[in-house]
Amino acid sequence: MFGGVYSGKRVLLTGHTGFKGSWMACWLQRMGAEVCGCALPPPTLPSHWNLLQLDMRSEMMDIRDGRQLQKLLSEFRPEIVFHLAAQPLVRASYRDPVETWSTNVMGTLNVFEACRKTESVRAIINVTSDKCYDNREWDRGYHEEDAMGGFDPYSASKGCSELLTASYRNSYFNNTSFGQAHQTLLASCRAGNVIGGGDWAEDRLVPDIMRAVSEGRPVEIRNPHATRPWQHVLEPLGGYLLVGQRLLEKRLEFASGWNFGPADDAGISVREVVENIKLHWDRIDYRLATDAQVPHEAHLLKLDCTKAREKLGWRPVWNAAQTFKKTVEWYRLFYETGSVTTGADLLEYEQMMNSGVSDHG
Repeated sequence: MFGGVYSGKRVLLTGHTGFKGSWMACWLQRMGAEVCGCALPPPTLPSHWNLLQLDMRSEMMDIRDGRQLQKLLSEFRPEIVFHLAAQPLVRASYRDPVETWSTNVMGTLNVFEACRKTESVRAIINVTSDKCYDNREWDRGYHEEDAMGGFDPYSASKGCSELLTASYRNSYFNNTSFGQAHQTLLASCRAGNVIGGGDWAEDRLVPDIMRAVSEGRPVEIRNPHATRPWQHVLEPLGGYLLVGQRLLEKRLEFASGWNFGPADDAGISVREVVENIKLHWDRIDYRLATDAQVPHEAHLLKLDCTKAREKLGWRPVWNAAQTFKKTVEWYRLFYETGSVTTGADLLEYEQMMNSGVSDHG
């Protein structure tokens, strides 16, 4: 997969104990990479990271500690860095904006600085969010050249992380001086709402639903008409790995920003998501929230992924129906039998990806 470029590579993965990070760690290790994870302890119980029991190096540290981070990079000497560590929740950012900004901006700055001072680093992928854009509630998808912005502290911090990425690419990792002044290529990746087994974060739709089902109670749904670009977690991770492959191949034109979102059929409302999930687990019940004090969240948000399709050859493998089916089956089997199907899901996804077959035709 990915031209075999990750086999034997030293990969630093920040945020490996989180939802997306744990799936990424599993995939990288499966491809033969030497992975070192850097993150805070798992943020939830249960924890997907703990359930996976991966045999890899795992360092518990805060990316806001620049000195400790620099020490790790100097010792491990990674060739590529995937930066996924973040405070990832909108509502949590309203409660604690200082933690959100310090982690998502200053933490990212520390990662870039540590990479800049570590000669072994050849590629950096900073993972931000679709919420980094200045959301005008447009019907069209946002493309990579649209303005950065953000209403809430989380979204604004991700927009700022993108500006920071562009600044470092211009100032220290400039493509025009690659191979002379430096040997590092830097890209950023933006993805929409990802779902999949093993996410137990607070105030996220699917984890909220699955917790409620496991406890035998109805889930309370807020913003039922909000539309999001739902996709399985493996879809954007495949995009990040493709970008990483191109950077390791010294392809300068890929050192830029990238959108990874689902096909148009996955841009559906929160209420439709719940109804779709009920098709695969009839124990699910819900009621609409009546709290008028719900913090602001965007009602319409989607990405234009034309660049990723045309330049990278990336496209989603699973459509919306398959995405929800795989996600619900993961949780249902976990709660009913205690089994974890991450490896099986990844194998099936890889087989479809390699064969060029997808549920989008």
